[in-house]
Amino acid sequence: MRQGGAASGETQDIALKVWCPQNQIDTGTMSQMQENFAAAHPEYNITWTTEVVGEDKCQDEVLKDVGNAADVFLFSNDQLPQLVDAGAIAQLGGETEAMVRNDMADSVKDTVMIDDKVYGIPFTHNTFFMYYDKTLLDETDITSLEKIMAKETADDVYNYYFESAGGWKLGCYYYGAGCSIFGPDGSDLSAGVDWNSATGLAVTNYLIDLINNPKCAFDGEITVSELIENHRLGAWFDGSWNYQLYKDALGDDLGMAVIPTFNPDGTDHQLLGFYGSKVIGVNAQSKNMAAAVQFASFIGNEENQILRYELSQQVPANKAAGASEKVLADPLATVLINESNTASVAQPVNSTFSARYWSYAGAIPTEIRSGEITKENAQEKLDAFVAAMTAE
Repeated sequence: MRQGGAASGETQDIALKVWCPQNQIDTGTMSQMQENFAAAHPEYNITWTTEVVGEDKCQDEVLKDVGNAADVFLFSNDQLPQLVDAGAIAQLGGETEAMVRNDMADSVKDTVMIDDKVYGIPFTHNTFFMYYDKTLLDETDITSLEKIMAKETADDVYNYYFESAGGWKLGCYYYGAGCSIFGPDGSDLSAGVDWNSATGLAVTNYLIDLINNPKCAFDGEITVSELIENHRLGAWFDGSWNYQLYKDALGDDLGMAVIPTFNPDGTDHQLLGFYGSKVIGVNAQSKNMAAAVQFASFIGNEENQILRYELSQQVPANKAAGASEKVLADPLATVLINESNTASVAQPVNSTFSARYWSYAGAIPTEIRSGEITKENAQEKLDAFVAAMTAE
């Protein structure tokens, strides 16, 4: 390997492996950023390896073999505690740390910090909002789940689509009604879990009625795509990453809005979706650490957050990029930012939550649908859920 710098006219031969989701490859986003980085850094002669690893699967793949994992990887911020605990992700300092602290939106920069140390670069918001079919529902219908479900529609039309996303979307009902896990910010283990309270029981009974309502479609039995092609679905929750899929199917009939209110106990509550970020991380065992950090910082900067938005509709986490004229004029960006500001709660970022919540919470709607959870045994089931979440 030749050593040297641009000043001497020599280059350093390096290899960088990058893991990113399919959409970053299909849209040409990653290859364009790699080309631009190489052009901006003539001191490196870079051999690139780019592999598809979804942000939701990144932690699992990194922890299989940290030494052979990617130098730079994209992941969802809820995976950060496990990556830090395993010593698999590099703490960021210097100009990169300053960029995160100073240039990123306040709502996202905390999602990449543990003990006030920065471990990643947030590049987009990670939450969901409501899509709806304008031929079935109008702006007055979509303000509450009660109105959505009460709308008169044809017999083969579902008014609403229930998907728990393994507990990710399920949380919006319990948090919306005021329940929590490990305190308001999810970091106080001594605060425990209160989903087995009277409020939690009311929410569970509400979900039993909702999931068993014949006008509510259930995930796993039929897909959103199957339904919307023939205008057979009123409203559903999803993120910006599937916008183009729905837009292609419905065109101008596609509506978007903040998730609605619901009334499980005689009071209207705003549903609160988990909010987080998608993040660029650097492998703590990278053999080309300086270049890996430079590349991570490069693809997370203002210019490339705008490029990523233009190519793959991912709304920037960078404050200046998010305030650009093009982003502010985009209804997709507007609804995502409104969702983050008015109908979301920070997703807990601690290893105990991550290790337990997804498997235990994800089972609740499945067991409701199968009839294993009923109004007669809901309290008992919630007590078991809380015990499992708080076991020493």
